[in-house]
Amino acid sequence: MYYSKQRVANLRQEMAKLHIDGFLVTNPANVKYLSNFTGDEGILLVTENGKYLITDSRFEVQIADENPDWTFIETRYYLKEALEAANKEHLASIGFENTIDYASYDYLDENAVCDIVPFGGVIEDLRSVKDPREIELVKESCDLAGKGYQYVLDNVHPGQTEREVATKLDYFMRMNGASEWSFESIVASGERTTRPHGTFTDKKIENGDLVTLDFGYYLNDYTSDVTRTFGIGKGMQDDKVKEIYDVVLNANQKTIEAVKAGVNGQDLDRIGRDYITKRGYGEYFNHGMGHGIGLSIHELPNVGRTYREFMREGQVITIEPGVYVPGVGGVRIEDDILVTKDGHEVLTDFSKKLIEV
Repeated sequence: MYYSKQRVANLRQEMAKLHIDGFLVTNPANVKYLSNFTGDEGILLVTENGKYLITDSRFEVQIADENPDWTFIETRYYLKEALEAANKEHLASIGFENTIDYASYDYLDENAVCDIVPFGGVIEDLRSVKDPREIELVKESCDLAGKGYQYVLDNVHPGQTEREVATKLDYFMRMNGASEWSFESIVASGERTTRPHGTFTDKKIENGDLVTLDFGYYLNDYTSDVTRTFGIGKGMQDDKVKEIYDVVLNANQKTIEAVKAGVNGQDLDRIGRDYITKRGYGEYFNHGMGHGIGLSIHELPNVGRTYREFMREGQVITIEPGVYVPGVGGVRIEDDILVTKDGHEVLTDFSKKLIEV
């Protein structure tokens, strides 16, 4: 896991803006981001002068290795010890992530001496802007995704089940360094391509089928997220499918061309969606245009009809228009895009043409 001490400094700057002198971090991805702690249980308390990693004794050895600059509090009662640390520092108010469960909130509410204030998206917003090393790690993940796609094209054939394709892809990705998938891979064939999130089944892939492949894998903790649609059997896709493919591909490209720092998610969505609508397929595009990726498969910023967030240099987003016509087939094409100061860089820069194998 790549780690930068600057992340805690950035959080402290946000704390000052929010007029709080402590922040309780409970979201596992945010714990990892701020501390480099790779254990599967624990919380953080960040104050103006302190950094507390609160977890149990199972992780004592790895904390000594991974987190030597954090104060380790060994306990099974995470919130209790966090509040005691806050009392010892005489904190007036601490923020907490509004994603905690009700029982945890109830405990804080009943036992905190200082004020407790819920916040949403504070650390997620910090995470959305990647530093140069993080960008390199995302690029490496995207490069592996391209190899995975080519592996599928080289090995898929009629008679395989969707599950077999997903399993072979999983094996390839893990054998080439990926730790795990960031979501259950989507392998949908034939009529099932009209289901945007049609995860794999035991359906056999047939000659003439369209296949939608949507997958993302963690490599060194950062994920890619890519979708390609291809055909089984050369020359077997009819003109209607080719027309839909052309619509989606052009919507994908037109939207990507507009990506740059300062454009908002709503405007990006409108570009691709309006094009699809003008081509007569607006009713068949039934999801958002994209989202951020990084340590998680869904991060800020969002790209959709209701999102007015402005893109910032260093963010990585997906652009994923799709058209799903019952009785004909579904097509989605998804790329991962780095937002730059004056434009963008396509990180999943491998073939998007309609390939028939």
